Amino acid sequence: MILALDIGNTNIVLAFWDDDKLITTFRAETDKNRTADEYAVIFRNLSLMGNIAPDSISGAIISSVVPPLNIPVKRSLQRAFGVSALVVGPGIKTGLNIKIDDPSQLGSDFVCGAVSAIAKYPQPTVIVDLGTATKFSALDKNGVFRGGSICPGIKISLDALSGGAAQLPHISLDSPPESVIGTNSIDCMKSGIVYGTARMIDGIIDMYRKELGDDLTVVATGGFSEHIIPFCKSSIVRDENIILDGLRIIYNKNVK
Repeated sequence: MILALDIGNTNIVLAFWDDDKLITTFRAETDKNRTADEYAVIFRNLSLMGNIAPDSISGAIISSVVPPLNIPVKRSLQRAFGVSALVVGPGIKTGLNIKIDDPSQLGSDFVCGAVSAIAKYPQPTVIVDLGTATKFSALDKNGVFRGGSICPGIKISLDALSGGAAQLPHISLDSPPESVIGTNSIDCMKSGIVYGTARMIDGIIDMYRKELGDDLTVVATGGFSEHIIPFCKSSIVRDENIILDGLRIIYNKNVK
């Protein structure tokens, strides 16, 4: 069994894979102040909570957009499971053809999502990742990574509204807006964020389609995708595990 970790700015997602079968996933808060020992305790306890014996873990792989955590998390995996983790980055075989100005600058989350999309979906493909940032990545009809777009994420936008406007509260998107026309501050904020983000996604997809072709496959992932994608007009497939799938595929390319 292998452990794949997706270290994001808000959460660390852990996925336990038995060959190509996803056994379970967990989320832990991303905290740059935690030590390797603290992360080791958290990861080991999560595995036990999932009825996964720590000594059944034979390998691990990490995608990270928080570089200061790479070394502590690697050390924690060694202490919790006795494995030396791979980290997606320069020197790791991915099989991805990257055509951008400097391929070494491409984030590992973009790489993992693209590798998974090539394996799972017809090309060309656009991946929309609604996490701390809202990110678009483009694969052409030959599966070549051509680039993307990065926008402020939903949490960043909500925090900016609440922090910059004294009369606007902090809100949750657990319940969707009932109408585009809000009748109180909370509903107005929900409407603006949800419908505004949905229309932004639709608009960017339309522009990508003009460059990549009308047969474009659009895949959405990330923690906020469940709140936004139902309000988009575009045909979009939700795949919450696309980055975790990519980690598994890359691990197998480098170990087996």
